[in-house]
Formats: sequence, structure tokens, C-alpha cells
Amino acid sequence: MQNYFALFQLPQQFAVDLALLDRQYRQLQAEVHPDKFVNASPAERMQSMQMATLANEAYLTLKQPTARARYLLQLQGVETDEENNTAMPTDFLMAQMEWREAMDEAKLSKDVAALELLLTDMRQQAKALQQDIESEIVENPTQAALTVRKLRFIDKVSEDVNQLIAQLED
Repeated sequence: MQNYFALFQLPQQFAVDLALLDRQYRQLQAEVHPDKFVNASPAERMQSMQMATLANEAYLTLKQPTARARYLLQLQGVETDEENNTAMPTDFLMAQMEWREAMDEAKLSKDVAALELLLTDMRQQAKALQQDIESEIVENPTQAALTVRKLRFIDKVSEDVNQLIAQLED
């Protein structure tokens, strides 16, 4: 399996130059896109399709901070075990409950502004965790796995809030 960072000629680290990632992705897609191989042999068409699929998967993984952190940990042999390990520190569990309660209250009162404020708060929390994870991946991968689980939860709640905003605005 090709390393996603190597595929886009990027340093293997959490901090990624997203503009460079976008440029490298577009360049790679231009080179391997199946439309360029319409008249090629079946083997070449298949290889083009596989490379385009790999490029898409790699791009989506590296573009999103939680997925990028998870991938970096996987490269080190550390699994985040997000599906099975839901243990969280008490303070984070309390924050989760507060976010869900704020969502419920905003839903009942149809308060989109409150939901947007909640999203802002969660983005700040995620940003802080992303700053932590940058060093944790190198220094303490076990802690980084916990941080990835926290980020995944924030991503999920953020999706729920965005869906709720969309419902209330319709």
C-alpha cells in the first residue's frame, strides 16, 4: 500500500499545507484520470482507475484533520479503536452532555443562532485538540489515539448540529 504522504510528496506529519495538498491532488488526478486512458489497454485502464481511486482516498484522508491523525497513528501501528473504546475523561463527557443539551434547547426554540454559537465553540475545542495531537502523535501515540476519539466525537456532533441548522432553515 502506498503511503498517502509520499503519494502527494508531502512530509509525513500532522501539519499539512492544504493548498499544496490540493495542487498535488489535482496534478495527480490530471495524470491518472481514467478519461485519459479510454484508448489504452484494459490493464492500463484498470491501473488508472486504481490510481485515481487511491488518490481520492488519500486526498480525503489527508485533507480532514481527524482522518489524517488516525492515518498517521495507523502508520505507527497504533489503532484508535474508535468503535470499541468509548472511554473518555469525565470533563469531556460533561462537555458532550452540555453540547447535546444545548442542541436540544436550540431545536425546541428553533434558535439557529444558538446552534451556530455551539458550532463555534466545538470548532475551538477541535482546534485545541488538533494542536495537542500534533505533538502527541510523535511523543505519546496512546494519548493521540484518545485525542482522535475526542475529535471524532466533535466531528459527529458538528455534523448533527449542521443537519439541525439545515432543518430549521428549511
